[in-house]
Amino acid sequence: MKNQGVKKHTIYKTDKWNMLTVEVNGKSLIVREISDQWGEDCYTFLSRPEMMRWVEERFPKDKYEGTEEEWEAMMQAFREV
Repeated sequence: MKNQGVKKHTIYKTDKWNMLTVEVNGKSLIVREISDQWGEDCYTFLSRPEMMRWVEERFPKDKYEGTEEEWEAMMQAFREV
C-alpha cells in the first residue's frame, strides 16, 4: 500500500508566530495552534465530527474576538478539511 503522507491545511495564519493548522495523517487529524502568547498546543482527533465539536467549543461565535466574516471563514476552512 502506498503511503499518502501528511496533508496540511492552514486555517489561519497572521504571521510566523500566530497560526492554526490541521494535518491529516491517515485517519488522524492533528490540530496545531501556535501563538506568540501561549506557544504551541497540539490536539489529535480520530474523526472530523470529533474535531468539529472541539472547534465549536474552542471558538464559540458569541465569544470570538474577530469579525463575523473572519469567524465564518475559519469555520468554512475547518469544514473543508
